[in-house]
Amino acid sequence: MRADQHVKMERLGPQAEPPTVMSVDAMQKELIDRVRQASASRTALCITSGGSKAFYGRACAGEPLDISGHRGIVAYEPTELVITAHAGTPLAEIEAALAANNQMLPFEPPHFSEQATLGGMVATGLSGPRRPWGGSVRDAVLGVKLLNGRGEVLRLGGQVMKNVAGYDVSRLMVGALGTLGVLLEVSVKVLPRPACERTLVFDSSAKPQRLSEMPISASLELDGRLYLRLSASSRCVEMAADSLGGEAAESAIWAAARDQTLPFFQTDLPLWRISLPPAAPALNLPGNALIEWAGAQRWLASDLPAQTIRQRVGALGGHATLFRNHTATDSVFQPLAPAMLALQQRIKQALDPHAVFNPGRLYPEL
Repeated sequence: MRADQHVKMERLGPQAEPPTVMSVDAMQKELIDRVRQASASRTALCITSGGSKAFYGRACAGEPLDISGHRGIVAYEPTELVITAHAGTPLAEIEAALAANNQMLPFEPPHFSEQATLGGMVATGLSGPRRPWGGSVRDAVLGVKLLNGRGEVLRLGGQVMKNVAGYDVSRLMVGALGTLGVLLEVSVKVLPRPACERTLVFDSSAKPQRLSEMPISASLELDGRLYLRLSASSRCVEMAADSLGGEAAESAIWAAARDQTLPFFQTDLPLWRISLPPAAPALNLPGNALIEWAGAQRWLASDLPAQTIRQRVGALGGHATLFRNHTATDSVFQPLAPAMLALQQRIKQALDPHAVFNPGRLYPEL
């Protein structure tokens, strides 16, 4: 780490101050030793940290490997638009450091609880309301420091945007749910915060036209109402709002949608996360629905059989994930085609040859 990076971190305040180098090194050595022992004894490990997204994916059977102590911001140079931190760093700490410099994570990641961490954000690969306009978690990850199944520490990708070229293996970690290794450190691209934001609401039966020309950064359709967030300069937002009409609405709806605290999500029914082309027609399936991302992400609370839902979604060119309220043995993620499953197994074998990390969390075969 350069000396000027230390100076930058000190300006962020005591909450963002990282642990000493020795404590981080000691924690990393402990993790390396634990993984090597597990590899030698073929003992499964379940990687844990904040636990805010423990509900996501299939059940993992194994000894817990807690990385929550491996935390702290490693480097943050606002002019470079990149932040690097240990994987156990709370998301709230990352976002506070960025906010102090009027910057943000462009994909607006969900937290689900105050214990959400940077590593969990990458491992689940979940993005919030801004995703279609700001990009995904995978788009923003520049590099990672990874502990593989042999107990080796690998650096994948880079720490600045200009260093990332060719096939970026680091982005394979996004959405892998810890099945490929232990994330130790992550470098993420950040963006300036918009100068102005405004939320409008419309009746769904009278949707505004020419939305593609507007500075939209979030959309949500629920209970016959369409919510739109405008993000741009003050003048641009004002002109767009005048053109669109509608009524002013509370901006708190976006955090509630991001962290699923809206009443819609308070259900005991299986909750499906459905990815579709934005122009795809309505699902026309029984259950309660919420539409985000201008139609590209749809939520369905329904007790229909998984096969029925996936057949309908597949016919429309999409895929469906059983997001919440499922059993430990349910098929949570869209089943893989044989060729894709074989590829995933080869990647798993290369990075975790003895299958010690989070076995079965994604698929039974992984």
